[in-house]
Amino acid sequence: MTGQTSSGGFGRDVFIALAAVAWADGTLDPDEADAIVRAAVDLNVELDEIAAIEEATRVRVPLSQVNKGALSKDDRLFVYAIACWIAALDGKVTDDESTMLDGLAEALEVPERARAHAEKRAAEVAAMPEGDRPARYDLDKLRALLRA
Repeated sequence: MTGQTSSGGFGRDVFIALAAVAWADGTLDPDEADAIVRAAVDLNVELDEIAAIEEATRVRVPLSQVNKGALSKDDRLFVYAIACWIAALDGKVTDDESTMLDGLAEALEVPERARAHAEKRAAEVAAMPEGDRPARYDLDKLRALLRA
């Protein structure tokens, strides 16, 4: 993922919730795991919290209550967009993943119209020449598109 984006208050629980979305189809593939951990690193999550995030990519976790209090409206939309990208990394979004995305959106209080906007922008960035792979996905571009 390109660029460094300030964490905006993103903590380990946000990335564990992203892992829960990725686990929704019963498996978390290596690209999904890499995307979650790289996003946490790129968004400057504390190193001591990275270990818990890595563990959530190895052992299935349920969608936990996300502490949205530390997240602005823009940050909540950004987290939801990242989840949409991660869910689509393996080429398909299953019904279980869609249900988990809905649960995450509800926990983050992302309204339906904003969800559609986030899903579209996440797919738009994934379709860029840089690609959707974790090492090349442009989080800064995603955030800029969401704000536009």
